Amino acid sequence: MAEIHEQAPGPVDPSVPCVDPLGDSFLRTRIALPARPAAYLRRQRLDRHLDKALRTRLTLINGAAGAGKTLLAADWAAGLPQPVAWLTAEDEDRQPGVFWAYVLEALRACGAPVSGAVGVPMEAARVDRKLLAALAADLDARDQPVTVVIDEFDRVTTPEVAEQLEFVLHHAGQGMRLVLVTRTEPLLPLHRYRAAGELTELRGAELAFTPEEAVSLLERHGLRLPVDAARGLVDRTRGWAAGLCLCALAARESAAPELYLKEFEADRSAVADFLLAEVLKRQPEETQDLLLRVSVLQRFSPDLANALTGRTDAEPLLVELHRANAFVEDLGHSWYRLHPLFGEILRAHLRVRLPGLEPELHRRAALWLRRYGSLPETLAHGAASGDWGFTAGALVDDLAIGQLFTGLRSADLDQLFSGMDPEATGPAPELVRAARDLSRCDVERGLSHLRRAEERLAADPRDGAAAQLSCALLETLAARLTGSPEQAEAAASAAARLRREVPEHLLDRHPELHALLMTHLGSTRLWAGRFEDARAALTTVADTHGEASTLLPREESLGHLALIDYLNGWIGRAERKALAGASEAERLRLPEPGASGAGTGIGLLVLAAVAVDRDELSRAQTLLDETAQLRSATHDPVIAAVRALTKARLLLVQGHARAAVEAADPGIRVFAASPWAAGQEALFASAAHMAEGRPRMAAEVLQDVPGDQPACAVEAARMLLAAGRPEEAVGLLDSIDTGGRTGPAVTVRAALVRAQAAQGAGDDATAGRLVAQALLGARRERLRRPFLDARPWIRPLLSTAPLQELAADWLTPAPSRPGEPATVDARPAALVAEELSGRERDVLERLALMMSTEEIAADLYVSVNTVKTHLKSVYRKLGVNRRNEAVRRARELGLV
Repeated sequence: MAEIHEQAPGPVDPSVPCVDPLGDSFLRTRIALPARPAAYLRRQRLDRHLDKALRTRLTLINGAAGAGKTLLAADWAAGLPQPVAWLTAEDEDRQPGVFWAYVLEALRACGAPVSGAVGVPMEAARVDRKLLAALAADLDARDQPVTVVIDEFDRVTTPEVAEQLEFVLHHAGQGMRLVLVTRTEPLLPLHRYRAAGELTELRGAELAFTPEEAVSLLERHGLRLPVDAARGLVDRTRGWAAGLCLCALAARESAAPELYLKEFEADRSAVADFLLAEVLKRQPEETQDLLLRVSVLQRFSPDLANALTGRTDAEPLLVELHRANAFVEDLGHSWYRLHPLFGEILRAHLRVRLPGLEPELHRRAALWLRRYGSLPETLAHGAASGDWGFTAGALVDDLAIGQLFTGLRSADLDQLFSGMDPEATGPAPELVRAARDLSRCDVERGLSHLRRAEERLAADPRDGAAAQLSCALLETLAARLTGSPEQAEAAASAAARLRREVPEHLLDRHPELHALLMTHLGSTRLWAGRFEDARAALTTVADTHGEASTLLPREESLGHLALIDYLNGWIGRAERKALAGASEAERLRLPEPGASGAGTGIGLLVLAAVAVDRDELSRAQTLLDETAQLRSATHDPVIAAVRALTKARLLLVQGHARAAVEAADPGIRVFAASPWAAGQEALFASAAHMAEGRPRMAAEVLQDVPGDQPACAVEAARMLLAAGRPEEAVGLLDSIDTGGRTGPAVTVRAALVRAQAAQGAGDDATAGRLVAQALLGARRERLRRPFLDARPWIRPLLSTAPLQELAADWLTPAPSRPGEPATVDARPAALVAEELSGRERDVLERLALMMSTEEIAADLYVSVNTVKTHLKSVYRKLGVNRRNEAVRRARELGLV
């Protein structure tokens, strides 16, 4: 078998992006075969076992950390005559776009690139199904299969990625051999491959060293022990490769290896100290110093190591340490890392041997990484150093403060800055404090920190436009949370000016900042009733595509646009936009509502309001319940108002008029009242008077409702009609200026008011024509509530033949016999609020066959978690909570 080597990258194709969907350059260390240490022991029995992978489509190497999985796979792969695509997974691969971009890059780097027809993922959070199908077809068409090894696959925890990987493997036929190196069980249908003889498995029992292998390993470290002594060591370490290597290095310096093994067994903490001393003891003083200092780093290059030591000799020392197998792993491209256990022991020893030095080492690392490394590593070391001015400044200067609100790294950043020293001063620390407070909707504290940041910025002109632009973003958010349209417009104008002063590469790197700012501005304009101005701002965000960092602002913007459509009476449009926003949230894999501050839930609230209009009251309550724990439900004026009004509407149609009036008040403090929210509150007060037998007072309550709100004006006309003032009611309807912007939810109600007035005047023909017009407008939208609210006067009209036909099957059930009248009191037929996907229908069909979740997963070649995800979506779309309810409703709808 050939020696392990690093694969040379394939020829550069100018049509292939050199960055992943997050905009980061591809890390070559992730797609290169790991180098083999000089003391590596090749175990023939494992190689023979792995050779079966050439005959099976899936191979699993599953064992604990330090079990030798990676080196085993790399050693075996290096000896294969055909190219091997190697990928070391990282946490970012939880996002499908990043994962598949690296898979395609690994294929290219090993000399087995796919055709240009496959394409590349453009978004971090999603992958087009066409790309996966094209990739599978490309692999299936090859004369020779390609071997793909994915190391540390346990880091890929997204069920969607596992499902996609299974799809490609299944459809690639014999063109792909997949090897997964992992610590955990992958979310793949292993039982199917096992039953078909298409699975090769190497698990902890096989990976463990035998006593004979332990003897050979110890010999490579210069130790000669009898098999019995090695057997004792194997028993105590359970054959763990890393443990054996640690013992070998320490015992090599002992005059009595067997006695050392007894000490190892007797006192684990003392052994840890002894191991540290014995490993370091073999190294020169400068090498010991290097190891202790780099122990604070997760990974390091010679230049970074030099920055920590203050010397220039790191490169030869690291090369020698790696060659000597001194727990320094070569990541390729001049990057290294310490064995995790060794690094932990070194850090503990550093604190004893060089007390007080650790913060300074983190500070040096942060300074170096700020110039040459990544922002997350810079922030981590800056925080560890305790230099919060530097750390907050790095975040602000990079224009990355918006990441505290995007749902991607917001939790990590919030946790990192939770330890910030309260004594840290300066604009940047105050801005970060303000951002953290505002992200929790703590407006008072957030504004306090924001004002201090602005004072310090005004006093120190050296601070750049990035800090001032960050201020403008936070000012806009504060304006949104306090209902301050003028403040929002001023902050947005300042941001537009400052954008011209900020380096363009920073703006390109952080599109989330502008997306967040426009979302906040649009929400504030919406609160003020400036619907078209709000739509203009929100549409600029909703129309952006491809950036993972803007997914959350897009979800919010689509939800706000859906609300504008709903308030204008276009419930079908509102539903589609709200569902599109929910799709954005699913792509981002946002936590469930209430689990964190991510997401506002506005789309769910719009869907709940639509459900009330369609008389799907159970679904409306379910959607409301999902948003109950969101911070925005009690702090964001728009969200709080929509939730309160939807809850009140639900109570009203359930016959609880007085409770509806109380629920309609969101109970939030704002600088400026919202005209549409105030108008809607007046409607509930009017409805309560009407329900309690005071029609005249019901009409008077609505007298002060602004005339530019058609929905409120139509309801006011209905109250006037109920108060016995039909001429005033019709006159009010005639005065409404819709501007062509109102949808069926308004026009249908207006037509019904006119029909009731015509019927009261004895003009049944006109009343029937207007009801027919209303039915036609409502049918497409499945708008039932206006007709249910029109009882009892509309009942005789709906029993006539022409109108009965228009209402049948969606508003009223079809009559069982010719001439039998239908009644509006009957419950409307169940309707699905959103089309089921093909895979959801597959799951539903098997649910109807009484198959268990595990059986459905096996039958569809997907994971159990994937089935559960589909079931949850099916329940939501059908408006049910249980399996039997889903099957019953599906049968009613003819879906199964």
